[in-house]
Amino acid sequence: MANITRMQLLRGDIKGKNNPFRPPWAIPEEYFVDFCTRCDKCVEACFDELIVKGRGGFPQMDFNRGGCDFCGDCLNVCETSALKKIPINNVESTLAPKNISSNNREEASDLESYLPPWHIKANIDLTNCLSMNATICRSCGESCDDKAITFDLKLGGIAEPKLNIEQCTGCGACFAVCPVHVITLTPIVLSNESATSQEASGI
Repeated sequence: MANITRMQLLRGDIKGKNNPFRPPWAIPEEYFVDFCTRCDKCVEACFDELIVKGRGGFPQMDFNRGGCDFCGDCLNVCETSALKKIPINNVESTLAPKNISSNNREEASDLESYLPPWHIKANIDLTNCLSMNATICRSCGESCDDKAITFDLKLGGIAEPKLNIEQCTGCGACFAVCPVHVITLTPIVLSNESATSQEASGI
């Protein structure tokens, strides 16, 4: 069983289903709320103003404002390692409490790869999608720099959006531009014990 954080208790969210979207490279929530000092440096560093002060003063993403380009500015200003690159081959050791506060600005080794900035994927509700209802709309595809969303033409003026989950980086750009809000974001929550999937709306 994963640890229950103070924030989960305060929200009455024992299972952690309503954790907010933290900035990219955030360590697992049970550690994040302890290591984050709410200094607002990541909020100030975000050029697109996607990082906002959330409940309790902790930073979180507001995907209504746009998509994240993973510039790394928030990571670079975090002095407590609440935002930290996690080596793929050394996840458990890195997430040990005594190791989280190690240098956050080490040069990345060519021989060492890291977990993605976060594990978030987009979902499209095709039932209510404008394009599936014979209305011309390509907003999500046009906003996706990673080309994870394409359209298949069907009879009757319908173009079905196709989402390539492998290519999706969870940047949130498609969420921000959808005029009928049929796109949701699904985070995969990394804990010190396991990675479990969790479904949530964008905000």
